Amino acid sequence: MSEFYNPEKETAKHGDTLPHWQQGEVMQFVTFRLADSMPQAKIREWKDKVLSWKQANPEPWTDQQAKEYHQRFTWKLERWLDQGHGSCIFADPVVRMKIEQTLMHDEGTRAYHHAWVIMPNHVHLLLTPLAPLPKIMQSWKGVSARSIGQGPIWQRNYRDTLIRDADHFANAVRYIRRNPAKLPAKTFTLWQSLRAASVE
Repeated sequence: MSEFYNPEKETAKHGDTLPHWQQGEVMQFVTFRLADSMPQAKIREWKDKVLSWKQANPEPWTDQQAKEYHQRFTWKLERWLDQGHGSCIFADPVVRMKIEQTLMHDEGTRAYHHAWVIMPNHVHLLLTPLAPLPKIMQSWKGVSARSIGQGPIWQRNYRDTLIRDADHFANAVRYIRRNPAKLPAKTFTLWQSLRAASVE
């Protein structure tokens, strides 16, 4: 099976506001965040605009519609995350270590990690899933929250994108690398595989 998304092959899809797609062991770029990392007023406004846009643009989308969706909605969420709202408990290296241990515990069994960054209030992952992604995410969130010991810290959902080709892979690696560029060194953790590290 190809490591990149093939639109001609069957794709498992679920979810509504944040649709989740998985095509076997095709690589994924995943973002998940702390529950308090987004102001609720902004989230309500965002959801209302997404709903209106989807009503005016029913699926299946053209490439142009998909591009417009991501420009108007996906990347807006990313910009809000980078503003550093909420408790930002991952700025603490002791807390980040618990996330690192959770992720790497499943390396080679439930996932192959290519690159990830733990930011103060969210996590970006580039991985190859070796099991259903919803189950992997549920496990990582549950295990890490129990290890951290501060109660239910995670937002319920997550965002995922199938990797289309080698250029998309390289762009995802660069995005992960650049995401913490303006942060103090001790407030984030960046990890890369040899393959990801070779991306210029």
